[in-house]
Amino acid sequence: MRATDILRFATGAAAGNPLRTLLSMLAMSIGVAAVVVLTALGDGARRFVIDQFSALGTNLVIVLPGRTQTGGFSPANVVTQTPRDLTVEDARAVLRAPAVARVTPVSVGNAELTVGGKLRATVIVGATAEYMDIRRLELAQGSFLPEEDWSHGSPVMVIGGKVRRELFGAEPAVGRLVRAGDRRFRVIGVLATSGVGLGMNTDEIAFVPVSIAQQMFNTNTLFRILVEARHRDAIGAAKSQAAAIIRARHEGEEDVTVITQDAVLATFDRVLGTLTVGVAGIAAISLAVAGILVMNVMLVSVTQRTPEIGLLKALGATQRAIRAAFLTEAALLSAFGGLIGFALGHAGAWVIRTLYPAFPAYPPDWAVLAGLGTAFATGLVFGVMPARRAARLDPVLALAKR
Repeated sequence: MRATDILRFATGAAAGNPLRTLLSMLAMSIGVAAVVVLTALGDGARRFVIDQFSALGTNLVIVLPGRTQTGGFSPANVVTQTPRDLTVEDARAVLRAPAVARVTPVSVGNAELTVGGKLRATVIVGATAEYMDIRRLELAQGSFLPEEDWSHGSPVMVIGGKVRRELFGAEPAVGRLVRAGDRRFRVIGVLATSGVGLGMNTDEIAFVPVSIAQQMFNTNTLFRILVEARHRDAIGAAKSQAAAIIRARHEGEEDVTVITQDAVLATFDRVLGTLTVGVAGIAAISLAVAGILVMNVMLVSVTQRTPEIGLLKALGATQRAIRAAFLTEAALLSAFGGLIGFALGHAGAWVIRTLYPAFPAYPPDWAVLAGLGTAFATGLVFGVMPARRAARLDPVLALAKR
């Protein structure tokens, strides 16, 4: 049998039983679609987290109060406890490190903002003028916190876009007075929309000078210190210098945790990358199930086409040609089912991106290729036994079943 004859035999067998062929391709397509969609979700989560941390700014080093007990970074370690306060004076000292370009102390609390009878519970962030440059924030209106002594702040406030809409509606916010607790602040700026970063949504928070925030919340302890290294190659030096300076100020006690943006990104990238591979493996199990279905379909096909196989062998078809014909049929079912699954998977990922535009649900190329390759290989592997059975049929006995 020539290659064209083998292909004609395989396509004729598939077209002769459309329902059986459709079910086989459907099973294979579901498996491939599952691989594509699940890896799109896993890799999308990895990209989303990386994008969020990358948006925090460049060359970022974060000093947290409290000492973790391991050398690595864990998201659970972001909130830590320490017997010694992390203070504004610690932040001033870190600013003197040679590898450090900018520093901003950060204090966080909650307060109710009141304007003309409207009230909104808001996260208040105490910071300095350097915060905007370190975090790469943008303003929609007005200006950010003024450059002034960190110990004596002015009663001014910069608010997020959502806070502005809920408190002022269509009216201008810059220049208006806002009451926060028992204090009054003048709004000097409105932030442009930037989303979530470092666990805070800048659209829903308000910034005040750090000294004012500490007075409002009756605390001297900082939530964290944000440090910007002079350049990317200085990140390691900035980290070690910041840790050494604070250790010296705290009488040699290592009671802070210093992490870098790269370390955080590497940790999340590794964890979510492993998760993506894991869900791809789980989804690939469905391809094995689909392969078993293809094998069963092919075995039924061999039984139904026994007389035809006997006739082919009586006319001189070799065992090799018979095996090739049935393996070609299995390969066609797997290939077309895989391509349908490829299309369905990308459609599913598109739906996710449409519903959640901020979530980059794009399947990685390796997962798509692995899914299609596994589907094709599974069809061939599970098609071997039916093909061998067909090839071993005795032509006389096969013709006798007509």
